[in-house]
Amino acid sequence: MSNALPDGAKELLDRPEFATVATIGSDGQPQLSVVWVKHDGDDVLISTTTNRQKYRNIARDPRVSVLVFPKDKPYSYLEVRGTATMSEQGGRELIDEFNEKYHGVRPYPGDKGTDNVRVVVRITPDKVVFRG
Repeated sequence: MSNALPDGAKELLDRPEFATVATIGSDGQPQLSVVWVKHDGDDVLISTTTNRQKYRNIARDPRVSVLVFPKDKPYSYLEVRGTATMSEQGGRELIDEFNEKYHGVRPYPGDKGTDNVRVVVRITPDKVVFRG
């Protein structure tokens, strides 16, 4: 249990596997969201918009946990607990990259016709548990 992602965890994050991110609500209760995920070195990246609950939760309390378990091997898993930072820079590019990873095409169509502001959420691990 360290704060670095082992190679097997990075390989898992390179696959189009869904993840669940847990944030902390204003009442102290956990809030879960299913997200697309990737890594940048040892950091884990997800995308959100400024109008989502997870964005508001992270802005108030940056402690998060991410859980990934492969659909073909569900008793294997990666858990990353850490601190999140958010930036609008690269937000549009990241969601387009995710759409290509998970659906094979760019750009991401889900924001078309909206005023969504895309955000990159960068999670720096404090604790990593990988059971590969």
